[in-house]
Amino acid sequence: MTIQTHSAQETEQAGEALAARISPNTVLAFTGDLGAGKTTFTRGLARGLGITAPVTSPTYTIVNEYRDGKLPLIHFDMYRLGSPDELFEIGWEDYLTQNAVLAVEWSENVKAALPPDTVYIRMETVGDDSRSITIMGLTGEG
Repeated sequence: MTIQTHSAQETEQAGEALAARISPNTVLAFTGDLGAGKTTFTRGLARGLGITAPVTSPTYTIVNEYRDGKLPLIHFDMYRLGSPDELFEIGWEDYLTQNAVLAVEWSENVKAALPPDTVYIRMETVGDDSRSITIMGLTGEG
């Protein structure tokens, strides 16, 4: 499934719509260049999950946890990780069992550690504010 958005607001709305289609223990693996809208999409996802806390990029903290919604959201930024082994050092296996949604930015850096049923989301900039968002592996998609 590919979605075209033409503003940050529409990118957030796409994330919010996805929230209605995912279940606990879903891993969302984001790829895309810097500024492609990964955190913007995740902000909408959080809103769709009922999370009211401000969602910010976990670039420097590696992981941000939001637990005030109908499902917890664990937001990772793997940009600074050098290998999948480092992911296990921060407790990846424990996060996979918390009945949460895991949003993983820069997932290509830890691809070997992602579960087989991961949902992949490719974010591409196609203009100043426009994005092409391709979602692969979502249950119920052909």
